[in-house]
Amino acid sequence: MNRGKVFSYLGFAAKSRNLVTGYNTCIMMIEKRRVQLLILTEDLADNTVKKMQGKCEKNNVNYRIFGGSDELSQVTGKTGKGIFGITDRHFAEIICKEIDLIQSEREE
Repeated sequence: MNRGKVFSYLGFAAKSRNLVTGYNTCIMMIEKRRVQLLILTEDLADNTVKKMQGKCEKNNVNYRIFGGSDELSQVTGKTGKGIFGITDRHFAEIICKEIDLIQSEREE
């Protein structure tokens, strides 16, 4: 499992301004069709996860549940956040692929 790659890509996305964070901002950007991938942290409330999953499914946005809010907040420099939206298609594809790889290794 190489979580470091995902953290690096998230850091790059944050530095290149291809990352939006927080509940309201991500919902707004999803509705504007700007978010390519939504990352929800594992420690979010169940109700929040359900709402965001529904919003993603309605708007055809990929989403993944990955990591804790503390570690992702530290990597991105956005403190206290649990919802992260990737706006660049290439970053989204790479991060999604890496998360899927990590989760498939975890299942084995």
